[in-house]
Amino acid sequence: MYQFRQIEPASGGGAVALRLHAPAAPPARAPVFGRAAPAPKFSLVTDLGTGIGSADWFRGLLTYTALCYTAFSFAPGLEPLVGPSPPPLTQAQLHEARALSFAPLAYGADTGRRMAPTAAVEVLRDIPERPTIDLTLSLGRGDSFGRVLERAGVGGAEARLIEAMVGSEADLTQVKPGTPLTLTLGRRPSASAARPLESLAFRARLDLKLSVERVEGRLALTSTPIAIDESPLRIQSLVGSSLYHSARASGVPAKAVETYLRAIATQIDVGSLSPGDRFDIIIEHRRAATGETEAGKLLYAGLDRPSGRKLQMMQWELDGRAQWFEASGVGRQSGGLQRPVPGSVSSSFGMRRHPILGYSRFHKGMDFRAGYGTPILAATDGQVTRAGWAGGYGKQVRINHAGGLATTYSHMSGIVAQPGQMVRQGQVIGYVGSTGLSTGPHLHYEMYHRGVPVDPMSVRFTQRSQLSGADLAGFRARLRSLLGT
Repeated sequence: MYQFRQIEPASGGGAVALRLHAPAAPPARAPVFGRAAPAPKFSLVTDLGTGIGSADWFRGLLTYTALCYTAFSFAPGLEPLVGPSPPPLTQAQLHEARALSFAPLAYGADTGRRMAPTAAVEVLRDIPERPTIDLTLSLGRGDSFGRVLERAGVGGAEARLIEAMVGSEADLTQVKPGTPLTLTLGRRPSASAARPLESLAFRARLDLKLSVERVEGRLALTSTPIAIDESPLRIQSLVGSSLYHSARASGVPAKAVETYLRAIATQIDVGSLSPGDRFDIIIEHRRAATGETEAGKLLYAGLDRPSGRKLQMMQWELDGRAQWFEASGVGRQSGGLQRPVPGSVSSSFGMRRHPILGYSRFHKGMDFRAGYGTPILAATDGQVTRAGWAGGYGKQVRINHAGGLATTYSHMSGIVAQPGQMVRQGQVIGYVGSTGLSTGPHLHYEMYHRGVPVDPMSVRFTQRSQLSGADLAGFRARLRSLLGT
């Protein structure tokens, strides 16, 4: 499109103004300068967004409607195509398909099946076999040595023979669970026979290695001792925020730490320890020449407290019972008495009217309400001096304790303790009954101090074990050897 400029004089002032006029559109078929303008082309495709309502717009709408109708007319139907269906699987075919298909167990998948050979499979006349098989086994907790060999493929008779050979050199019940067994199985004489054992080696103990080898067709056992250094291991460190965690971080075994805490708790309050305190622990320790180590039980429990006394403790056996003693020979401290039965008190110490005899007399003990057959416990450690019938007391047990104290337990239905027996605090010595002069099942409990009856409710005593004589000398000698002094 072109614009034509026409200059017209403006009125007034003699000035000339320029105004631009766009020429009017020429007639449809008016001749123009140059060649004639082309006639517009006929088209069914129009822009429906312009000229809405014109003839061209309605022509485009008609074209669009015709195309949509044509496409819809030739479109396929939505009905399903019916074809031939395969016959349902039989039960055997379904079982086989489940075994060979991949599916979660929740959907019925099977395992352990394999496809049967087809006619294309050719059976080998001579099956190739490995000449030897090397295996590493592990002895489980409570497992039999011979059974482990049988599971590996060793014949039953040969496994029992090997078990007897090894058992003659070491106690197989003492072999630790998880011990590895290295063995080699040889070529079997026939397909139906078990493989023979060629060699077997394992660590029976820290200081012993055993091996079995086949030499000229016969099994031979070889025992190899291993040198062991049994020097105790001493570990010292600060208590820090937690004695248990500090000791474990220093390499002390968990069981040894637990024993250490129980040992020092007999002398001090473990809750009073401070971060600046220093623990001193000696444990059994065995080191083999091949490098393996084995930690044992706690031998010495020491504690150095800047704000308190130094504690040195070692375990020693006294009267057939092992307990912890400090360097001076003083052992476990026990305070208070064990209540013999859990029942309440029905009659206290002092004067009372006897329920059977009918007159007032001095009641030298106290009665506990308890049901028939309730276990009776020893009030504290001591030695049984009487266990049997005691007249109006019925069946009775008498125990002598340290410091001239003695306790009696009467009207029992049954006696467990034996005369001369050493009993501990809380140990069952008999059962509640109603023997002797008794109106019903209960426990009559008496306490004596140097032969004089005392009120059991008034006694609160502290008892300590004490080493003396040869026991004290042996204890101190052992302690000096541990500390290297």
